[in-house]
Amino acid sequence: QVQLVESGGGLVQAGGSLRLSCAASGRTFSEYAMGWFRQAPGKEREFVAAISWRADSTYYSDSVKGRFTISRDNAKNTVYLQMNSLKPEDTAVYYCNADPKGPRTIVSGWGDYWGQGTQVTVSS
Repeated sequence: QVQLVESGGGLVQAGGSLRLSCAASGRTFSEYAMGWFRQAPGKEREFVAAISWRADSTYYSDSVKGRFTISRDNAKNTVYLQMNSLKPEDTAVYYCNADPKGPRTIVSGWGDYWGQGTQVTVSS
């Protein structure tokens, strides 16, 4: 079992930045690929970004590529999502996801473990 707790969400103006954090506990963090998803009101949950165990591979959705950066600190059992140039359409609840099978499992949406989510609101 892995427990995931997100933090760092909030209200920001368009063009601004936020950094989300996801703290993991319960298992060896470095054995898990990690990722971020988001869900806007009335929409399905969508993939945002994923990172491999050693951070040597990263994946992004087209909608955030070039604006968001995923990273991890295995010594702190934490994965981050740096979000720059935020747009109102980035408004959503952001969820952390973990899976030992690798980042492509995260991208597929079949990752095993989820956090409770953190709200990000971007005002125009």
